[in-house]
Formats: sequence, C-alpha cells, structure tokens
Amino acid sequence: MLRSCYRPIERCLGLRSGDGLLWHMDLKPHASGDFSIAVVQANSSLEDQSQVFTSPSATYVGVYDGHGGPEASRFVNRHLFPFLHQFVTEHGGLSADVIKKAFSATEEEFFHLVKQSLPVQPNIASVGSCCLVGAISHDALYVANLGDSRAVLGRTVSHGQKRKVVAERLSKDHNVACEEVRKEVKALHPDDSTVVMNCQGVWRIKGIIQFPLVYPIPCCIFLHLIILFLSMICETDEPWMAILVDIVSRSIGDVYLKKPEFNRDPLFRQFGHLIPLKRPVLTAEPSILIRKLRPEDLFLIFASDGLWEQLSDEEAVEIVLKNPRAGIAKRLVGAALQEAAKKKEIRYNDIRKIEKGTRRHFHDDITVIVMYLDHQKGSTNGRFKQSSIGCTTAPVDIFSNTDETIEEIDDTLPLAKRTQRSLN
Repeated sequence: MLRSCYRPIERCLGLRSGDGLLWHMDLKPHASGDFSIAVVQANSSLEDQSQVFTSPSATYVGVYDGHGGPEASRFVNRHLFPFLHQFVTEHGGLSADVIKKAFSATEEEFFHLVKQSLPVQPNIASVGSCCLVGAISHDALYVANLGDSRAVLGRTVSHGQKRKVVAERLSKDHNVACEEVRKEVKALHPDDSTVVMNCQGVWRIKGIIQFPLVYPIPCCIFLHLIILFLSMICETDEPWMAILVDIVSRSIGDVYLKKPEFNRDPLFRQFGHLIPLKRPVLTAEPSILIRKLRPEDLFLIFASDGLWEQLSDEEAVEIVLKNPRAGIAKRLVGAALQEAAKKKEIRYNDIRKIEKGTRRHFHDDITVIVMYLDHQKGSTNGRFKQSSIGCTTAPVDIFSNTDETIEEIDDTLPLAKRTQRSLN
C-alpha cells in the first residue's frame, strides 16, 4: 500500500519527454559515481521493469525483461532485492552463493503465485522474465544474468602510446541464437530432437511464436488451424510443438517449460499448449561474473535486449563516452529508436508518435541504466550523503495506474520478508 502512495512521487522526479512512452531520470548520485535511467514502452503493457538501490556501502542494479506478459518481471522487481538483503544478512556479505539463493527463492515464490493464480489466470504459467542484476560492494563488481539482457563495461586500454576506451561484455546471453547456447541446451536433452528448433531461420526453444494462453472458445478452431500451419513451417509432425516459444534458455517463470505437472493439469490442458516434458527445458540458474573494479573502468551499461537489438556493444560505449552524463540513458534509447526507424524506413519523429501495442512491431520495450564509476577519483561521491539509502524504480507502466492491481495480487503471497523493501 505504501508503495502505491510513493510511486507518484517517484514518477514526478522522473521526466516525460516529447515521446509519450518514454520515461527517464537524467542523473542521480550513487556511492561511487552517478547513474542515469531511461525506459521506452512498446508493448501494450510494459514488460520491462528496472530498479537501482543505493547505499553508502553497496549499489544494486536490476533490469528485468518480461515475456508473455508483465507479471513475472513485475514480480521479480518486487521480490529479488528483498531476498538479496535477507541472504546477505544471513551469510554476512555478498557472494555468488548468496546471489544464486536469491534467484532461486524468487523463482520458487513465483511458482507459488502461478499455482495460486492458475484457476483464474491460466496464462500466468507461460509468463517469464529475463533477469540482469549488477552489484558493487567493497570495490567488487558482481553481474548475474538469466536471458539476453546485457551488461557492458566501458574501460580504457593502452593502444601503443595512446589510450582508448573499449567495450567489454560482462554478461552471457542465454539466447539460442548463439551456437554455444544451443549446444548447451541440446547436451542437456540428448533424447529430445525438438528441444531447439529452427523455424524460418530463427532458433527457438520448443517453437516459434508466442500467443496468450487464454482465448474465447470460438477461437479454438481458428487456433487449431494456426497450429497445423505452423507445424508445417517448422517441419514437425507434433503440431502442438509449433506454437510454443522461448528464445532464451534461462529465466524466472516460464513454469510450463519447467514443471511437467502443469502439462497434466486439466485447466492448463484446456487453455494451454501442451508439451510432454521429461525434464525442465529452461533453468533459473544465473551466470555470475565477479570482478575487482579497476581505475580504468569508466562506466557500466545495463540494458534489456531492446537496446542490443539496435546497437552493438561498441556503439553504445561510444555514445556514452562522447556525450554529457546528464540524460545519457535517454540518449542511448534515442539512438536505438533512430536505428529502429531506419530499419523500418520511417522517420524518427514518426516512430515516437506510434501508440503502445502497435509500436511493438517497430521495436521492443527498451530499458537502459548507465552507471558511472568515479572510485578512482575518491572513495565516495561528494554528492552522495553517507547516510543516504534509497531505491529508484522505473514506472510499472509508463504513466498509467496499474500499481494497485499488482499490489492486491502481491499481498496474497506467503512471503515472510515481503514488507522488507530495502537493502542495507
């Protein structure tokens, strides 16, 4: 309830630009630098969620890119940081094991929500979220990732007698478009020849196109024809396979691809797309990188795949390097939108006028967080008060009023630590 009260204040601190679907926070301090956030919505409901927690001893960043609906990414946005706080306290500090425990606990609680909600919302079993988390604590950087959101470091290197800034990717894309990931998935499922499928040149896990799982009864015949058509495209004689999707191999949620019992549930069988699972085809085990921060490390870019579909790592780093700090995340989003407009052969100003939902045909939701690292100039940012603790969270939906409904769902969860909303 308190969250729904202070959300309007957070939104007022953020800015709205000429693009009605763009929200941004130009610049705020953290313990060892500044950060900037920008979000642009393309889906009818914003599926990207993001947050930055700041304290004198640690900074946490979260980017959660949902698919199939916003429920999973919103859930992660509310629960992952409290679990991190709980396990950091219990274990006496941050570590790879603590991060894994927080991811696992979030996954388990979302599974409980799915079981609870299934009778009234069967499609929630097909909702999932990528999850990218960064943490800076005691000059150490932790990056944990599920899915294809990405963290990129801009750092200086010696190049002859000159120094230049290069892009270093810190996270691993868990996307079956990557051959290495396809091999990993196939190795885990040697007896399933359809676990990864190439349909019209696009690699997917268990299918090609994602539909909501709830339809009016008159649609059933039409959907059956679609499934048969897609099965011919995918060259599989198991038509129920063709409609199922996931391009990522790791996520929070996507319970129907992790829990075989859901495919035996009568309600899900009525509204869902059946997969005879012998074992889970997705996992919530994050890839984790731990790295000591160095004086040559200049800034970090955390972003959902909506940015990386349009810009390369090097292009994004170049933009951050050559432009002022204030509004840098918004500038990156703008560059991605310009590239999306160019690909669709329309003007940049025209793409900004397209309404949410329709806009998804031109680009994905895009979330960008840029973290500047000034640790080499002093141990603490002078603008950051030593007593300051805070969490900046992007809107659940760009300037809409959807928070109250989510709070009601959230309040039904058996979380002992649900009200513990800050990390310290």
